[in-house]
Amino acid sequence: MRPFEGIRVVDLTHVLSGPFCTYQLALLGADVIKIEEPSHGDYMRRRGSDEVLRDRHMGDHFLSQNANKRSLAIDLKDPRGARVVQRLAIRADVLAENFRPGVATGLGLGYEQLAASNRKLIYLSLTAYGQCGPQSRRGAYDNVVQAAAGMMAGTGTAGSGPLKTGTPVLDYASGAMAAFAVAAALFQRTTTDQGQFIDMSMQDAAMLLMGTAVMNALHGGKAHKPHGNDHALAGASCYEAADGQLIMLGCCTQKQFERLCHLLDRDDLRIDPRFCDVNKQDPYRDDLVAELAAVLRNRTADQWEDLLADSVPAARVRTLGEVLASDQLSNRNLLQSISGVAGPDTEIAVPTAPFSFGHHGPRIDTPPPVLGQHSLEILAEAGLDDVEATTLVRDGVVAVGRPATKGKVS
Repeated sequence: MRPFEGIRVVDLTHVLSGPFCTYQLALLGADVIKIEEPSHGDYMRRRGSDEVLRDRHMGDHFLSQNANKRSLAIDLKDPRGARVVQRLAIRADVLAENFRPGVATGLGLGYEQLAASNRKLIYLSLTAYGQCGPQSRRGAYDNVVQAAAGMMAGTGTAGSGPLKTGTPVLDYASGAMAAFAVAAALFQRTTTDQGQFIDMSMQDAAMLLMGTAVMNALHGGKAHKPHGNDHALAGASCYEAADGQLIMLGCCTQKQFERLCHLLDRDDLRIDPRFCDVNKQDPYRDDLVAELAAVLRNRTADQWEDLLADSVPAARVRTLGEVLASDQLSNRNLLQSISGVAGPDTEIAVPTAPFSFGHHGPRIDTPPPVLGQHSLEILAEAGLDDVEATTLVRDGVVAVGRPATKGKVS
């Protein structure tokens, strides 16, 4: 068995951070019931690079984080729809939502309301700023929280000013941290036999991602400023090679710096009083940068990587396309293929989890669901009979969808 087989998750999350959290649980065996509004479903169904998939409400951004889930398309604003989800929550192990604070309670789906009938329920509330504080009721997306949390202030260069990251790192980081919190609460429940309320904040996740900058500000009085590709250590910075490509060095320890000097044929730097102790190089950083930059312009970035990487952390700055086509990635099980979603002869590769187990680890079993694909079976599991289910469908409270082809995974 995989770790979360037998665990049922009622998933009220949407867009990216919450669905990524429940995706990680689903990869490890959890039965994730994705609750979506009936007309269009999750916003991410209409996002991605493939127009045909977007038009089918199966956008590739949606596909990347919703495999192994079942879809119930139901209107939570209709009291009948909310009551169905309440019935599902009574039998669930986990409920996850990423509404603004107070929204779930207004729907009758708050923690206290549900825990009254299911004291073992693990309830995850993932919000931008958490459940308390003057900003708690504000909504936000990844880029907005990057701005609000001070993360942008340290990204970019002195000339560019603050920049957001190229990918939504806070969505993924908060989703991963939320999955860990759920796993921890489930483990705790094995001892306490009680549920848990998890207050997860994207801004708090940003603070953890900026841990070193936070400590610099709190205890060193250093402002969080953009440094581009430079590091406080000259040996852990980025340099231009002979071919104009960039090589990133990662020499942070004394031994690494000494090995770097030897491989560069510059042992004189290792014994220079200004540079000999990596923990005392700061006042002379610019001098050391000039020395390293002059040497690193003598070979191509690939040549330097071949020379250095086995002894000193170093890598040429690659494009995403290069990494996706690399032998290193093909030897990992990160990307798994789903067939039958884009077309009968087309496979779509999606990222899964950044780790593997020796046995029974994360894997894709079923393709991401069509909107409402599992509505009728989930209504039956909630205890509704055929007449009740038919009425909800007739009244537009529930939508039912079926996949165009039967998808497979490999």
